[in-house]
Parts: sequence; structure tokens; C-alpha cells
Amino acid sequence: MGLWTLLEGFLLIANALAILNEERFLAPRGWSFSEVTSGGRAKTLKGQLIGLIYATQYLRVPLIILNAIIILVKLVSG
Repeated sequence: MGLWTLLEGFLLIANALAILNEERFLAPRGWSFSEVTSGGRAKTLKGQLIGLIYATQYLRVPLIILNAIIILVKLVSG
């Protein structure tokens, strides 16, 4: 497993986190951002994971660009 494969794996995980919907998936399971910030539990592991999910949702445009770059590299390299 090389560095390129590892970077592709991280990109796939970021894509998976970016498409999670708060109303349909996160809130019914108690993973809403407002629940963590209002309770003051932002330093816990759960709070940090929720923060990571919301950070990836705000970075959708760079994710789209990175996905396009990965696809082009895969097409060119064969």
C-alpha cells in the first residue's frame, strides 16, 4: 500500500462524511451539532467526531475538486 492509495482512502472517508444528512441520519441518533455545542461536550470524542463531520460538509467544493483530480489521474495513468 503506497502513499497514493492511502490518500485515496482518506478522500473516500471524507466523501462519506460529507454526504451525511443531519435531519435524516445524525439527529435521530443524537449526533446533532447543536446538541454537542449546547451541552458543552465539544471536547469529548463524540463532540470531536461531530465537528469533523460538519467540517467535511462545509468543505464540499474542495472535495469535488479533489475528486476530479483523482479521477483525471486515474484516467491518465491507466
